[in-house]
Amino acid sequence: MEVGLVVLLRTAWIAGTLPILIALVPSSRLSWFRDLLLGFAKRGKLLQSSSKKFTVPQCFFCHFYALAVVWTTFLLVTTWMYAYRTAPLVSEPFIYSSIPSYLTGGSPIFSWLNLRSTPMKQRYMVWRSVFLLLLMEVQVSRRLIETIYVFNYSPTARMHIFGYLTGVYFYTAAPLSLCCNFAPELYEFVTSRVAEFIVKGKSQMPAIEFDWWEFMNPLMKLGWRQWIGATIFFWGWIHQRRCHAILGSLREQTEQVDEYVIPRGDWFESVSSPHYLAEIVIYAGLLVASGGADLTIWLLFGFVVANLAFAAAETHRWYLRKFDNYPINRFAIIPFFY
Repeated sequence: MEVGLVVLLRTAWIAGTLPILIALVPSSRLSWFRDLLLGFAKRGKLLQSSSKKFTVPQCFFCHFYALAVVWTTFLLVTTWMYAYRTAPLVSEPFIYSSIPSYLTGGSPIFSWLNLRSTPMKQRYMVWRSVFLLLLMEVQVSRRLIETIYVFNYSPTARMHIFGYLTGVYFYTAAPLSLCCNFAPELYEFVTSRVAEFIVKGKSQMPAIEFDWWEFMNPLMKLGWRQWIGATIFFWGWIHQRRCHAILGSLREQTEQVDEYVIPRGDWFESVSSPHYLAEIVIYAGLLVASGGADLTIWLLFGFVVANLAFAAAETHRWYLRKFDNYPINRFAIIPFFY
């Protein structure tokens, strides 16, 4: 299952990235392919069409983030419990102290056996996944709140059904990519607990011993890459929040439903799609926090960069066509480069 899931995710990220990279090639021979892909990717102001065929309301964006919050929360809780039960990061004296603790009615002896049989490298990998899922939870929770309370989607704004399905897939696969390397163990852990609950019932289940320090302390023992990655993550997170607030306020400044104004402030002074740039920074933070050794997360990051660069380029062209006075010093998504 592990190999199958990892290979499936990696194949899916490659399959999603390659068409975008081809469309980004500046060749007139590929213009038909670029236009075809744009037709699937357009939404909102970029999708100016009287036809509603194969489209859904743009406000359906909230579906992505509602799904992401539920799915990421499930993965975070189960992975954290799995790490807490089977991969604690404790010192040797504590390991041996678990034996007398067991004899006096404390923690079960199998926890000690699991601890001794789990390599330290694998324990750190599990806790890194907990750390990454915790960051992802922070991201998708904010996006859901913004979709409900910050963005005022036009009633006429639409998005292609292909783009909608792509979003559903992304927010299912992205959190899973952060913990896929030990998915079989996690699946076995969850199913065994569910089976035990079904057989024994709630009244006969052993009491859960919960120690906040043991629950949180392993995260404090992670390496410097995780904390540098978290710093990069929150740098992008803060700027994306600011840029989304600017975009959300534009609707309040316009008198007509379909009227648009040039966004200004924060990273908008440098690029046309700073919220996309911030998203790239956020996933770069996740990549750094992962340690950079997982190919699946590299491919996830590659998909994010290619997809957002493609969307930002079209948004930039739309701004240039729409506004004669559009700032000429702005780039599409990466300052001074693209």
